[in-house]
Parts: sequence; structure tokens; C-alpha cells
Amino acid sequence: MDRGQDNGAQAGRSADTGSTDQVTGRHRATAPRRLRRTRALLSSGPFRVGSVAALACCLGAVVFVESQTATTPADPAPANLLAERAASAERQPASRATERAPAPTPTATPSSTPSATPTATPTVARTKVARVSKKPSRPTPVAGLTQAQMDNAHTIVQVGVKMDIPRRGLVVAIATAMQESNLYNLASGVLPESLNLPNQGVGYDHDSVGLFQQRPSSGWGTVADLMRPAYAAERFYAALLQIPGWQEMSVTGAAQAVQISAFPDAYAQHEGRAGTVVGALV
Repeated sequence: MDRGQDNGAQAGRSADTGSTDQVTGRHRATAPRRLRRTRALLSSGPFRVGSVAALACCLGAVVFVESQTATTPADPAPANLLAERAASAERQPASRATERAPAPTPTATPSSTPSATPTATPTVARTKVARVSKKPSRPTPVAGLTQAQMDNAHTIVQVGVKMDIPRRGLVVAIATAMQESNLYNLASGVLPESLNLPNQGVGYDHDSVGLFQQRPSSGWGTVADLMRPAYAAERFYAALLQIPGWQEMSVTGAAQAVQISAFPDAYAQHEGRAGTVVGALV
């Protein structure tokens, strides 16, 4: 009878369960069934004992690890290892990949003295410019003169300008040289020494030499000096300045006062041409 009651009770529960499943649906009936199984498992004695034991083991392990960490000193191995690696790197020579040549020590460059070439170049350039500027162009001949005669006339005028001789004095000097030597620098056949000096011809009037045919024996100067046109012109102007009132004299009179010629009137014929030459040169 008991077995029949049990079967009847189980059938009743099954019917109740089935009715519940039918009401709630297939998917919703699964969750309450799993929940009841989980509760039954947790409420069983063996599961509770096992859970407590596992929890105790975990707590003991955590406490042990923390105590070991607190009591165990830090391992000095990494610091020692780094020190050994640094020392080893210093002892080993640098490889080709990392080798660096020592930086060159800057040395004081001695100041070089100016060489001769840089200083010589400006000097040469200045000298050339000076020569170009100082070298006069040869004057164009006038009054029927040759280039050599015009060059000598130019020298006579230049000397007179430097000595501040008035224009009339320049005309007197040119007319005198035209009469005495035809404006050529003549040597003397009587003085062999003069023949060895630069000359433009030979004269035979005693020992007279040069443009103004001045005689060394009369105190005008040495043969070598009188054969230089500039010196001969300077000596002529110096003697002219010693003549009182020469500026009021005629060209012929002033020339004769200096030269003491045997033909005192011969200078007059050259006055016109002498004026033309002076006009072209000043």
C-alpha cells in the first residue's frame, strides 16, 4: 500500500510538473529545474566540506607568498650583472661599427707674413699706371719740324715751364736752338768724347755741343752734361734770367745777349716758327 501511495504521489508531482511546463513553456521550465539542482548540491554536506577546505588552501597560499615577499631581500643579481656588463664593455676594444676616430686637436695656424707676390702685383700695377700717366704722348710736329726736332723743342719748353719762364722766354729759347743746331742734339768733331754720347749729328764749331752749341771751355758745363737736352735748356734759361730787362728786348736781342754770337741778327728769322712751336706745346 505504501508503494502504491508513493507511486501515486510521484504521479501527482509529475502531473503538476507537466502542467507547470505546459503553462510556462519549454524554455522557461529549464531555469527553475537547474536552480533547484544547484541549491540541492550546495546544501549537501560533502560539497560544503570540500568548498571550505579549498578556500582554506587558497588563503594559506596567499599568506605564504606575501610573507615570502616581505621577508626575502631583493635579488642583487640584476645590479651586479649590469656592473659586470659595463666593465666588460670598457675592457673590450670598440668594434669597427662603433669605432670613432679621436677628434682632431685644433692647432693654432701661424699667421703667414705677406708673400712677395701679393705685394708685388699691386706695385707693378701702380707702376704701370704711373708710367702710362707720366709718359707723354709724342707731340705732333708743327712748323715743318721732324719728330726728332719736335721732341727736342718739347723738352726745351717743359724745362722752361718748370722754371716759371714766361712765354716770351720760351720763344727766345726755341729760336736760339733753331739757329744754333736746327733743333738737333749735336756732338762736336773736335771733342771725341761727345761722339761716344747719344747724339743726332756732328758739328764743327770749335768745341760747341748740344742744342744750344754751348762750349765746355767757356764754363757752360761738362761735355756729358751739355749733351743732355734738358740740362742744356736749363743752363740757357739760367743765363737769360741774368740779363737785365731781357723781357723788354727783342727775341734776337735777348738771344744774342746770352749766346754772344758772331751773327747777332740771325735769330730774328726764327721768331715766327718758334712762336708756332711754343703755341703747340703750351
